[in-house]
Amino acid sequence: MNWLIASMALERDEDVVAARRRARQIAAALDFEPQDQARIATSVSEIGRNAVSYAKAGKIEFALIGETRSQTLRIAVEDQGPGIADLAAVYEGRYRSRTGTGRGIIGARRLMDEFEIETSPNGTKVVFAKRRRRDAPIVAPDALSAIAQSLPAAANAQEELRQQNLELLDSLQELTNRNEQLESLAGEMESTNRGVVALHGELEATAYELRRASELKTRFLSNMSHEFRTPLNSILALSRLLLARTDGELTSEQEKQIHFITDAAVGLTDLVNDLLDIAKVEAGKLEVKPSRFTIIDLFGALRGLLRPLKSNDEVELIFEEPSGVPILYSDEGKVTQILRNFISNALKYTATGTVRVSAAFKEPNRVLFSVQDTGIGIPKEFHDLIFEEFEQVPSVFQIKHKGTGLGLPLSRKLAELLHGTVAVDSAPGKGSTFFLDLPARWSAESDVSSFAETPRDARTRVLIADDEEAFRYVIRRMMDAQRYEILEVSDGDAALLAARAAKPDLIVLDVNMPKRDGYSVLEELSRDDETRCIPVIMATSLILSERDRKRLFHSCAILSKAALSTELVSEMLSDALRQSRAP
Repeated sequence: MNWLIASMALERDEDVVAARRRARQIAAALDFEPQDQARIATSVSEIGRNAVSYAKAGKIEFALIGETRSQTLRIAVEDQGPGIADLAAVYEGRYRSRTGTGRGIIGARRLMDEFEIETSPNGTKVVFAKRRRRDAPIVAPDALSAIAQSLPAAANAQEELRQQNLELLDSLQELTNRNEQLESLAGEMESTNRGVVALHGELEATAYELRRASELKTRFLSNMSHEFRTPLNSILALSRLLLARTDGELTSEQEKQIHFITDAAVGLTDLVNDLLDIAKVEAGKLEVKPSRFTIIDLFGALRGLLRPLKSNDEVELIFEEPSGVPILYSDEGKVTQILRNFISNALKYTATGTVRVSAAFKEPNRVLFSVQDTGIGIPKEFHDLIFEEFEQVPSVFQIKHKGTGLGLPLSRKLAELLHGTVAVDSAPGKGSTFFLDLPARWSAESDVSSFAETPRDARTRVLIADDEEAFRYVIRRMMDAQRYEILEVSDGDAALLAARAAKPDLIVLDVNMPKRDGYSVLEELSRDDETRCIPVIMATSLILSERDRKRLFHSCAILSKAALSTELVSEMLSDALRQSRAP
């Protein structure tokens, strides 16, 4: 529904003043916040002044659209002037006039939720709108009639000027208060910085020593592991020769002793292998070798590997048939190693019952493995401890099944290498369930959600979303690294996730991207209350049609990739940030 509230002619500067005052009165009657009232009045003043200055006359209409919570104040300014010669230059921020027309349009466009211009040599029509708050009461037609009748017939220019002065005084007072707060904080920061600089020096020296110690530990573990493997392999080979009676028969006591030697050598070999893997992970030398594989094949291989470990007939090892799980793209060997650790532990510490292995698909694109047993369980206070190196939970089963405490820590490190996580849910007497959460498709790029964990600093945070690595590199080099903190993504879906997670101060968004194009991303950002106020600069190498430019009205500027320069990029970023911070 479209209800006309008021309309008036624009022929003189006094009419622009009257329109501004009327806009504020209507906005106040419709329960807009004082800040939004000022934005609506400012937009009416800017567009109305253009109609009077360039077209010599025009008219303005105020209307309310909608019957539900989504009611919107719609304002239309129409004239019969010569039109706007280069609307594209105005939208892109390149148009400059002595009277500031281009800046007025850009400013009004930024202040409003919706903004559209239709122009031709026969005249121009500017339609802009502001949405009411969701919790604002619905305005019925009879209430709207009362609002229209309560508006004064004529405007008092002096009163409007006084109102503007009051707004300016309020803004100045707020700026003064903020300036005093900043001066106080600057004094505190200056004294704090001296201590921070000294502490930073100490921390840097300490960090260097810690890194050196960690490197030495990793190198020691790696060298030790390699040196141990050769004699251990010899011990195992010789034990097998003796057990095979290669050099003659053995007494029962000798065979028993050799079995003890073999078991000890196997246990020590497992320890050495785990130590070597941990050393490689910490040194960053353990590579991920992704391949395509199915859960069914993975479970089949695990069933064969673990059959020799199942020595207790009272424990049943069950692999559940997976359903709805896609083909995985990850490192099958490392996934197998993690699950093998989980299952072998479950078999060790379960006297009777079952060990159940399953997998399930999780949105948006992850797979959750679980290994559930009916064993002794783990007290809650030990849930974090078991993932630490050389730590074990004391229990009666430790006497029978001694271990090194490296299996679960290694599993956690391998899971992190695959961009996954491990977890445990357990209680004494109720069994344990170990979980492995992995992306269904491994990627060398880090997860977008990690942007949310990036600490903010004093720099302005800018998100660059473009599938061309060369463009991201060029625009990154054109931006001042001391002023801007830069985040990068390469597709539309990642751009939306990063915008919501990282809360950037500004977004540079490519028009054409995989998965979701820039038009769709911009529309989604404008509908989300958390991202609608983030200024967006659209980037493209194409020549956009007028229809395409209208689809980008929520952006604050359009950056042509064919005309990149450090000066242009710097000016666009500054203008976009200045407009977004305008009252």
